[in-house]
Amino acid sequence: MPRPEVLERVKEAERDADEIVAEAEADREERLAEARERAEEIREEAEAEARELRERRLEAAREEIEQERDQLIEEGRERRAELESAAEERLDAVVDDVLELVETAVHAQT
Repeated sequence: MPRPEVLERVKEAERDADEIVAEAEADREERLAEARERAEEIREEAEAEARELRERRLEAAREEIEQERDQLIEEGRERRAELESAAEERLDAVVDDVLELVETAVHAQT
């Protein structure tokens, strides 16, 4: 094969190799862009799921706190009723004791 033809074939092979490398680099860049885009989508989905989970947990905690609050209020009302009942039961005895103390004090002054 004459030398100019060999030289031309070498140049052609180099051009083909350059094209292959350029295509491979373009393909690599495209794949990287797709991977970055997918990673961003996954991150956004994860953040959305985390927000939803946080909201569900907060709502559950609020409901639990509300139930505990209602229970404490009810227990407080029951305890108040018990104390009022006990106080009413002792009212006559206390009034009698106070009257006796007053009478004693009045008799002591006279």
